Amino acid sequence: MAAEKLRDLSQPIDVPLLDATVAAFYGTGSKEERQAADHILRDLQNNSDMWLQVVHILQVTNNLNTKFFALQVLEGVIKYRWNALPVEQRDGMKNYISEVIVQLSSNEASFRGERLYVNKLNVILVQILKHEWPARWESFVPDLVAAAKTSETICENCMVILKLLSEEVFDFSRGEMTQQKIKELKQSLNSEFQLIHELCLYVLSASQRTELICATLSTLHAFLSWIPLGYIFESTLLETLLRFFPIPQYRNLTLQCLTEVAALNFGDFYNLQYVKMYNVFMVQLQAILPPPTNIPEAYAQGTSEEQAFIQNLALFFTSFFKASFFQVHIRVVETSQENVSALLVGLEYLINISYVDDTEVFKVCLDYWNCLVLELFDAHNNIDNPAVTANMMGLQVPMFPGKVDGLGLGGQVLHRRQLFAGTMVKLRMLMICRMAKPEEVLIVEDENGNIVRETLKDNDVLVQYKIMRETLIYLSHLDHDDTEKQMLKKLSKQLNGEDWTWNNLNTLCWAIGSISGSMMEEQENRFLVMVIRDLLNLCEITKGKDNKAVIASNIMYVVGQYPRFLRAHWKFLKTVVNKLFEFMHETHPGVQDMACDTFLKIVQKCKRKFVITQVGESEPFVSELLTGLPTTVIDLEPHQIHTFYESVAQMIHAESDPLKRDEYLHRLMDLPNQKWAEIIGKARQSVDILKDQEVIKTILNILQTNTSVATSLGTFFLSQISLIFLDMLNVYRMYSELISSSIATGGPFASKSHYVKLLRSVKRETLKLIETFLDKAEDQPHIGTQFVPPMMDPVLGDYARNLPDARESEVLSLFATIINKYKATMIDDVPRIFEAVFQCTLEMITKNFEDYPEHRLKFFSLLRAIATHCFPAMIRLSSQQLKLVMDSIIWAFRHTERNIAETGLNLLIEMLKNFKAPEFCNQFYQTYFVTIEQEIFAVLTDTFHKPGFKLHVSVLQHLFSLAQSGALTEPLWDVATGAYSYPNNAIFVREYTIKLLGASFPNMTVTEVTQFVTGLLESCNNFTTFKEHIRDFLVQSKEFSAQDNKDLYAEEAAAQREQEQQRMRSIPGLIGPNEIQDPDQDQMADS
Repeated sequence: MAAEKLRDLSQPIDVPLLDATVAAFYGTGSKEERQAADHILRDLQNNSDMWLQVVHILQVTNNLNTKFFALQVLEGVIKYRWNALPVEQRDGMKNYISEVIVQLSSNEASFRGERLYVNKLNVILVQILKHEWPARWESFVPDLVAAAKTSETICENCMVILKLLSEEVFDFSRGEMTQQKIKELKQSLNSEFQLIHELCLYVLSASQRTELICATLSTLHAFLSWIPLGYIFESTLLETLLRFFPIPQYRNLTLQCLTEVAALNFGDFYNLQYVKMYNVFMVQLQAILPPPTNIPEAYAQGTSEEQAFIQNLALFFTSFFKASFFQVHIRVVETSQENVSALLVGLEYLINISYVDDTEVFKVCLDYWNCLVLELFDAHNNIDNPAVTANMMGLQVPMFPGKVDGLGLGGQVLHRRQLFAGTMVKLRMLMICRMAKPEEVLIVEDENGNIVRETLKDNDVLVQYKIMRETLIYLSHLDHDDTEKQMLKKLSKQLNGEDWTWNNLNTLCWAIGSISGSMMEEQENRFLVMVIRDLLNLCEITKGKDNKAVIASNIMYVVGQYPRFLRAHWKFLKTVVNKLFEFMHETHPGVQDMACDTFLKIVQKCKRKFVITQVGESEPFVSELLTGLPTTVIDLEPHQIHTFYESVAQMIHAESDPLKRDEYLHRLMDLPNQKWAEIIGKARQSVDILKDQEVIKTILNILQTNTSVATSLGTFFLSQISLIFLDMLNVYRMYSELISSSIATGGPFASKSHYVKLLRSVKRETLKLIETFLDKAEDQPHIGTQFVPPMMDPVLGDYARNLPDARESEVLSLFATIINKYKATMIDDVPRIFEAVFQCTLEMITKNFEDYPEHRLKFFSLLRAIATHCFPAMIRLSSQQLKLVMDSIIWAFRHTERNIAETGLNLLIEMLKNFKAPEFCNQFYQTYFVTIEQEIFAVLTDTFHKPGFKLHVSVLQHLFSLAQSGALTEPLWDVATGAYSYPNNAIFVREYTIKLLGASFPNMTVTEVTQFVTGLLESCNNFTTFKEHIRDFLVQSKEFSAQDNKDLYAEEAAAQREQEQQRMRSIPGLIGPNEIQDPDQDQMADS
């Protein structure tokens, strides 16, 4: 009864009853009470007339939660329906909110007591302003400033409103407002800033009230990044801020304001004021925080305010140095001795702050150090190109070859390098001491101080390592000798025990590994010889299992980073590999894993070295290794043995003599083949042997070993797979029957039993082995002919016959690989594949979005392979079968799982392109054009599918340009109904789209929707314009306004990343040695 009374909005709402409902929702009553209250409040929120009750509720209730509920309702109306409301209602609400704010903030007690309520009202007012100001509320800023002068508490709240407005327009506007609206609001704020500027200066000079001064500084902080520069440099603002800086309670806020000024990017007009600000600041700072202070220690022992001061100081220095040292006013900073001294003192502070044990502080510092060394490196590197160098350093380019400021350009570059030389030495030490852990290192110290194997990767640490590695490589390029000297000195302190700790050795070795490729080869060789000898000595002389594990992990990391050195020094390479074999017997957690991973990495880069007979050797290393293989792998776990086999297969792949290669492969596979032959022999006598769990595990292990070898050998694996292929298919068939009978008798839970899972692992590994071999093998038709036909019944037929829970998704990916490999030659097999997998898989995956996730993705990958390479087979489908295909594609791109939706969209684009051919065009698009357009608009505008934005746009562009082009000669509308005939398809698409979007977005006017659709048709031949047009519409539609919209800009971000990759490739050492794809590297090294 009470619920119905609340839902009846034809009369003023019963506020006490609403209070009770809100209290029940937030209260500690029963779950049923809370759910009932939730339903009532949701119904009220969704009622379009509820907002008319907001004023009544706010006037009557004293419950803060009820007030917030009412304001939430109002906020929804302001965001989505404001412009559709009558003028009187808009003005009434605007005036009411303003009056309540003034009333509450004019009184100290109510302002402090109802602070949360006032803050929410401020937010609502700013939401209204985004619609009303400046066009319909021109006097807003003068009104606000006038109100601020009437009382100090009103003034404090006005500062809060101004700050909110600035943040809405300048910080949070992207993706929330159209570009035009943002531009309009920015212009209004700029043009009216004088009044705000005068008010702020007045408060800072006249008020003694701490809260008001803090609010004013906080508002200034929000404004300083965008206001006209004259208000900062041509007024008393900077002197005022510097006057507040030494006062403890304002220090942090003032420092934040100065940081905003420091970060400003402008020409050289205000150079003198800018540098003067820095010099005055440095004098004050040295009084507050004397230079000899141990900043890391002070930070560790400081209060939260003092720690915030150090953080803000880091931001100030990095902002100032970034903005000034690489802009035109660099010359001013560097011309006088006083300025240079202040600059160097500032850099010294920043080096000390960089040692603070706080990740966020270090990130801020590291970001700047990376920029600084990149600038110095680029200037040094481009010294032959004066224009580039000058531009990077903020120097003037002379019109004629000659001098600038008394020095030639080369002289200026040298002068700057000398200026920063002392800082660079300290910076190298900082990077070495704080180097982050690379991904390859698996051995870490846990919180109890024990050395353990790493279980989870820390992505933040990996990102930090990437930046530190880049910074240290630039530092190395700037002075290779100093880098080498500091590293070797620190290593000698490890050896003599003076500086020995796990952390010190780790960071040093990670730093040594990170600069691989940055030195000239001769210097790198000399350096590495000393490093590896010292590390091997350290391993011999150090006692203790944990200590040895740490040293072992560092030796493995360093040698894995220097394949160029190892290729050039066979003795070292052999010593290192034998040391890795030693570590493979070391049972300390993580050591064996790392030894096997490092072995694989080294072999991949040096494989040719192992198959040629080296000077002083009687046979190639691979032959020696194969002889001792059983002993080498005796202590390894199965997954480590697989990595080891993959590594040896890499060596064998490098052997060019086919006879030797087959001999090595035969020797490598001797152990697993003996075991396989033994099991198959016993199975021929009694098939029950294959049901034994230990035998199943052994078969699985043998298949995994084969897969590892096939990964490395590709086509050369043919002799081995031929040996086991038919027996393997028989095992596959038998295990499949066992699984089906287990599930049939044991019900749905049987598929979760350990026994069935083990049998399925064998089936999956069989499929994976065949797929790996066919994928890696060269495109030779006889391989396809030999292996595909025998699989049709044991694999495809088995999939069709099986129960859904017993079907392996790997069957789908195997046949996708086969079609991608053998392309059109598979056309005749496609009907058989369709018959076996299509209907039965669709029934599994279309019941909901959750079941059989692996089957979903692989099914659509198979469809895409067929559509790309065997399209004629698609044409032969019946209309009913084609409808099933199209329905499944639509179902795929509706999926909220990103990779499934993207696969579906890519498949759709493939289909649309193929059906564009004149002979199919009309029939296909008459049937599916409208459906596809409707479905794509549905996912484009629902906010769950934002990552697919670019592909959605591609589909729509294809459809609209097709309609515009006239390629479709038959009408897209239903002629049979005879309701209306259109002059052409383009006009039909325009009218249909306007109707579709008008119904979907009732908050948008017909004019707005019509403009959007017209724009689509006009821009459909230019992808970029078309995409931006849609992006603006999504923001304007308000559906996306409260969302994170970075996915709408994903394409631009990807282009930036590619540009960065190209830059990195041009600098020695920046691309890691194991990321360089160079198939000829071994031959070059061996020649």
